[in-house]
Amino acid sequence: QEHYGGLSGLTITWIGDGNNVLHSIMMSAAKLGMHLRIATPKGFEPDLRITKITEQFSKEYGTKLLLTTDPLEAADGANVLVTDTWISMGQEEEKKERLKAFQGYQITMQTAKSAASNWTFLHCLPRKPEEVDDEVFYSPRSLVFQEAENRKWTI
Repeated sequence: QEHYGGLSGLTITWIGDGNNVLHSIMMSAAKLGMHLRIATPKGFEPDLRITKITEQFSKEYGTKLLLTTDPLEAADGANVLVTDTWISMGQEEEKKERLKAFQGYQITMQTAKSAASNWTFLHCLPRKPEEVDDEVFYSPRSLVFQEAENRKWTI
């Protein structure tokens, strides 16, 4: 909102794990007038109960929702590209399996080629290079440090 001046009509794209951060976005995006595009590997989709609620919110608020396994399809037309850790606390033993499952999900400038011309990148940190490459993470399109500062004020 700080960057775009408003949220209504924006498209937010999540590329990564169907985790708690995605669930929070799913529960709020439509209410804020945002279209939501989600790409997760097979077997790492968001909770089905949250998905059903999100589908209802999308209908209720007139927004679009896409769930796919294709990161490039999800990135198409996105204003905001978002990811988070692929290996959360307590999942360390799954690291090898998860890294294999998430191959092709790293956010890169190639991912962003089909995004909207005004695309930005968010990550709630800490970030691992396999999730987003340095070129995107340290680019002027990355709002991760503003995001981190804003998070401080809410804690």
